[in-house]
Amino acid sequence: MNTRQFYINGSWVDPIGGKSLEVVNPSTEAVCATIILGSEHDTNSAVSAANEAFNSWSASSKAERLELLHSIRDVYAARADEMAYTISTEMGAPIDLATSAQTGAGASHIDAFIRTVEAFEFDRTLRENTPSDKILYEPIGVCALITPWNWPMNQIALKTIPAIAAGCTTVLKPSELSPLSGMLFAEILEEAGVPAGVFNLINGDGEGVGTTLSKHKDVAMVSFTGSSRAGILISKNAADSLKRVSLELGGKGANIIFADAAKDAVSKGVARCFNNTGQSCNAPTRMLVERSRYDEAVAQAITQANNTTVDIASNRGSHIGPLVSEDQYNKVQGLIDQALQKDGARLVAGGPGKPDGFERGYFVRPTVFADCHNNMTIMREEVFGPVLSMMPFDTEQEAIAIANDTDYGLTNYVQTEDDEKATRVARQLRSGMVDINYRARSSGFPFGGYKQSGNGREGGVWGLEEYLEVKSVGGWNA
Repeated sequence: MNTRQFYINGSWVDPIGGKSLEVVNPSTEAVCATIILGSEHDTNSAVSAANEAFNSWSASSKAERLELLHSIRDVYAARADEMAYTISTEMGAPIDLATSAQTGAGASHIDAFIRTVEAFEFDRTLRENTPSDKILYEPIGVCALITPWNWPMNQIALKTIPAIAAGCTTVLKPSELSPLSGMLFAEILEEAGVPAGVFNLINGDGEGVGTTLSKHKDVAMVSFTGSSRAGILISKNAADSLKRVSLELGGKGANIIFADAAKDAVSKGVARCFNNTGQSCNAPTRMLVERSRYDEAVAQAITQANNTTVDIASNRGSHIGPLVSEDQYNKVQGLIDQALQKDGARLVAGGPGKPDGFERGYFVRPTVFADCHNNMTIMREEVFGPVLSMMPFDTEQEAIAIANDTDYGLTNYVQTEDDEKATRVARQLRSGMVDINYRARSSGFPFGGYKQSGNGREGGVWGLEEYLEVKSVGGWNA
């Protein structure tokens, strides 16, 4: 792989301008590749290629698009081991996690969208008794897809596959912190036979390529996953051209543990919080525990945190790896220090600095704070590290109020053996997703949030419709 090139109009091409950026392996702090951050000229070339390809690809049939999705799925499966190694190297996911969850998420989403497209009617009548009133679902146009570093294949698949399936053409800008998996994905799509211009990839940062894409007059839609701060900037940039903007942003999920929850509800919650080294927008980072069980829960959280091992990403096992970058490490350390020095949270596990034996790499100690309250920074800001904050509650309504007292609204969690209470609480939580008793939602579910967690939905029929316009036609007699 020539990591200094871009994939534009069906070919790997050298950039015009731009500056180089080293991609760092976060386990070792060693440079593992060098990419080029694209210029405005490079971005315009990618958009132009997508724009030119739109007329033909938008006219393709459902059968043609499904045939291409099957081809993508097959090539992706054949190169899954490469993908897992690449993700593990560039962003620090332990290799077992990179294989099963990170790479596996991409495969799962491709399969789910194949099923969704197979069942989707792009042309339909309004009602059975109105045969001349036709509803057409048509591709919106050129789509800019801006993806994050923390779950690279999860987000690239959630955007690229439905966009192509809808008949759109695309320009992907993967995160400059984890660009190599996106470039490998471009190789997969090339090998699968994606027509020239339907998929294009350009590396860059938010201030450069990201801004150019979000302002570009020929881009009909921007789908972005990342921080709420960046999502606001993209929305402002896109406003002048009134393009569609779909945002999947941050989270600060509450995990409500009632007294009647399962015995392992706390340990499972801590493990969920620390998964992917806490670098997940849907992590349950605020643990709210009914007071009669609170002291026991704190003790269980301490045990789970102390039993969470840290190791380099290339080693097999169920450990957590490093944070993605030095900047992210410094951010997490700053929030830990603030919780200790200013907020007055009680540190019960982990804390500042690196774990013993890790002088190099962006490793952090699995950390738990107890006796928190909802005005603390550690309870309000998205940490994006293996840091859990705990606080007690007395009543069901108090727990709901605390959970909803946040700028975010992505995922909340409810733990109770009382099914009636679980559904009652789930209805009152102001979030796009609620998980009850850690039961996994099925593939094809809609992923997205309320408030500053975003405004779009990815996955399933909802994710496909993000890339479609609705046209109503009267007098249809064909």
